[in-house]
Amino acid sequence: MGAPLTSGVFAAVLLGALLHAGWNALIKSGADKSLDTALIHTLGVGVAVPIVAWVGFPHPASWPYLATSIVIHLGYYIALAGAYKHGDLGLTYPVMRGAAPLLVALASGPLVGETLSLQAWASVVAVCTGVAAVGLSPRAMHGNPSKALRFALANAAIIAVYTVVDGIGVRQSGNAAAYVATLFLFDGLPYLALVMWQRRLARRETFAYMAGRWKLALLGGVASMASYGIALWAMTRAPVASVAALRETAVLFAAVIGVVWLRESFGLLRALGTLLIVGGVAGLRLV
Repeated sequence: MGAPLTSGVFAAVLLGALLHAGWNALIKSGADKSLDTALIHTLGVGVAVPIVAWVGFPHPASWPYLATSIVIHLGYYIALAGAYKHGDLGLTYPVMRGAAPLLVALASGPLVGETLSLQAWASVVAVCTGVAAVGLSPRAMHGNPSKALRFALANAAIIAVYTVVDGIGVRQSGNAAAYVATLFLFDGLPYLALVMWQRRLARRETFAYMAGRWKLALLGGVASMASYGIALWAMTRAPVASVAALRETAVLFAAVIGVVWLRESFGLLRALGTLLIVGGVAGLRLV
């Protein structure tokens, strides 16, 4: 069993959750989800360069995990953009994020060597159930929900895989900042190349769109790196499954952002789901 969640780690992961919801809302607010996703993570390369220059590269033992994670993240970006293209932030984001912690909890025992207590398991299940309730509200069923859900469920599995891979890798890196910065140094460029190839017949329109979105995308890139950096740092100090579940409090921030900024709806089922998430989070803090 890993070390418990301290107050400092707990607060940091909640901050990371807010940042994560923020950059996902930036993608959802744009007209071109794929291009916004690519732009955010490509500009993240510029943020990563000075960090790598300052802290250096991670220990060589972590590089196989980095390489694996970079490949997995390409699939993540494709599924993420597809989910947001076809469904509400309040539907797709909770489904993607909610199923992943349960999968991580199931895998962390055999792969990471961590065993959760009964209270921790109950808390993880409460968070996942609450997230599903927030996301599966009928009020969120706009666009093409069946197609959006297929993308979201596929991405939940992808998220679980890269969380476990990076949770192991960062513990062998010697420096969480070096691991995260190196990951962001490489993982955005392959997806940008794919998106630009798909738009090779509309280069002028593509560059015009990027010119109008780059400032917001830069903020998103910083938020994305900071959010994931906090999560991986926390995984060096607490159980991977507990951090993964706590990080999904981002759905609460996403629901608020979706209602206030993106004019999405909110109903009773989402409210009940919110209570389950809060209860699960409290349980994780008290483990």
